[in-house]
Order: sequence, then C-alpha cells, then structure tokens
Amino acid sequence: MGKIVSGVEGVAFLSKRNNLLIFILTIGAFGIINTEMGVIGILPYIADQFHISISKAGWLVSFFALTVSISGPTMPLLFSGINRKKAMLLVLGIFVLGNIVSIFTSNFAIEIIARVIPAIFHPIYFSAAFTMAANSVRKEEAPKAVSKVFIGVSAGMVIGVPIASFLASTVSFQISMAFFAIVNAIVFIAILVFFPSMPVKERLSYGAQLAVLKKPITWLSIVAIILLNSAIFGVYSYLAEYLKTVTNTSGKSISLMLVIFGGGKYYWKHCGREVTY
Repeated sequence: MGKIVSGVEGVAFLSKRNNLLIFILTIGAFGIINTEMGVIGILPYIADQFHISISKAGWLVSFFALTVSISGPTMPLLFSGINRKKAMLLVLGIFVLGNIVSIFTSNFAIEIIARVIPAIFHPIYFSAAFTMAANSVRKEEAPKAVSKVFIGVSAGMVIGVPIASFLASTVSFQISMAFFAIVNAIVFIAILVFFPSMPVKERLSYGAQLAVLKKPITWLSIVAIILLNSAIFGVYSYLAEYLKTVTNTSGKSISLMLVIFGGGKYYWKHCGREVTY
C-alpha cells in the first residue's frame, strides 16, 4: 500500500514539475513576442525619440519580420543537434542584450541592429520550446502541452503590446523596452534554475528534416500564413499611429484599442475554430 501511495505522489510531483516547465516556456514565448510585436504599439514614440518619420520607425517591425522569415527555416535546422536548454538560454540572453541596447542607444541604425540580431535567433526558441513541451508529457497530451506554450504568443499580442503602449504613453519609450528586457531576463533565470540539461538524443539528418518541403500542404500552409499575416499586421503595425494622428486618441485609449484588436485575434485563433467544425 505504501508503494502505491509513493507511486501516486511521484506521479503528482512529476505532473507539477512538468506544469512548471510548460508555464516557464509559455512566459518565455510571451517575452519573445513582446520584443517582436511590442514596438507596434510604440511606433509613434519611437519616431519622436529618434526624430524620424513613422514610416521609417516601421522599419523596426519590417526588418524583424523579414529576418525571422529568412532564419525560420534555417536556424532551427542548424541548432537541431544542440542541447535545447543551452539553445534557449542563448536566445533569451541575446534578446535581453538587444533590449538593453535599445534602451540606451540614441542611434536609429544601432536600434535596428539590436532588433535584427535577436530576430535571427527567434525561431530557435519556439522550435526548442514546442519540442520540450511535447516531450515533457505523455504522447497523447503533447498537442495540449504545445497549445499551452502557444498561449504565450497570443498573450504577447493581447497583453504585451497594449502594456508597451501604455508604458510609453505614460512614462517613456525606454520603460517599454525595459519591460521587454525584464520579462526575458526572468525567463532566462527560470530556465537556468529549473530546467535540467536536455541534450538531443536522436538527431535527424538535414535531408530528413527538409523532406517536409516536398509535401504540397506545407507550401499551401506557408502561402496562407503569409497572406493572412500580411493582412493582419498591415493594419496592426500602424494602428497606434493612425489613432494618435488622425483621430487624436489618447495614449490610454490606444492601449485599450490594441487590447480589443489583439483579443479579437486571440478569440478567432482559440475559440473561433470551433465554429469551423
């Protein structure tokens, strides 16, 4: 009887530990998306900070997205044989440093570089995080574990962007960047402390990993995502500037509008799919 109780307690302990790891991965996804998308809500303040046009300030969004689109298919492939814990610590460390540089620089070219370098490593975190989340639970629970990490992506849109906009409007642009850095630094420490070493046990060849590109559904999905995100972020990227300049909306109201926009996107992604079926 004692062995049975001990076994149950062991399962409960592992379950709590796995939930903690998944929660940390989710906050990490939130922090990465904050850095990527948070500038959308503060483009007017970036333009004022560097004395540039809003369209030029938009380069921070465009260059980041372009870099991710290039590094997305290649960087996870190159890092596929590296210990996943070390890979995520590297990515988060680079994001923290990029955020810190963004706080103190007064040169827009350096600001762009501080955005582009983290963007190169952006796909590595998500590749490792999704894999670790799936491997931390039973096979049948893997999709649910991955979807929990993905909540961090949605939260970055719904919560992170408006928070960044609110901080920039009420305090300063630098405080928004500090918010990005703090979140990423907390996750860096949490992964360093709580995660075990996770070496890659079975590495697939580059050819085996690239074989997915032979499937037509892969290319159809890529085209669909490009078109969908182009439509969404073509509006979202300049929503804050439009509301501030054309409608003379206050900073707090802009933050609320960004919450509504991001919330609608979250609803469609996580709830609206049920209507489809």
